[in-house]
Amino acid sequence: MNRNPLLLVPNIITIARIFAIVPIVALVMSGDPTARAVALALYIAAAASDWVDGYLARAWNQYSDLGRMLDPIADKVLVGILIAALAWADSLSALDMIPATAILFREFFIPGLREFLGNKTVVLHVSPLAKWKTTIQLVALAFVLAETLIPGLALVSDLILWVAGVLTVWTGWEYLRASWPHLSGVGK
Repeated sequence: MNRNPLLLVPNIITIARIFAIVPIVALVMSGDPTARAVALALYIAAAASDWVDGYLARAWNQYSDLGRMLDPIADKVLVGILIAALAWADSLSALDMIPATAILFREFFIPGLREFLGNKTVVLHVSPLAKWKTTIQLVALAFVLAETLIPGLALVSDLILWVAGVLTVWTGWEYLRASWPHLSGVGK
């Protein structure tokens, strides 16, 4: 039976995660502490939905090409746009911008690399560490959001953001290294 992928619950959750960034960013940019708390709650729900949609897809056998395509995009949209909003709202210090920039660079570079290699029928599989990288990024940004709401959280927030940045660079390097034979002409 051919099911409409837009009607599969995991895909609905993934699409909701993509659209959740709009109110989250609006609330963050408002500058109001209550709005920031609501943004944090929405963000936590959106970030948790990354696990929920995958779990439901496996449990209910609701896999689809649409879901496989949208899930990583949803993560990148949530992380990338929130980093931009946090930078705009002065929630990221100059030092915080180092791991934030590394995260943004990798999140653009690796999909571009995958697209290029896809034309050569080379597949870069998602590594277990890359899945953890996404989780740490999501957790780090939750801490950055909570920083203005919970006094004394800044050091922990910065530390987790740097861990996310290091994991992001490391996994990006792993993908680049794995693809190098195909980029250098050695793997032809």
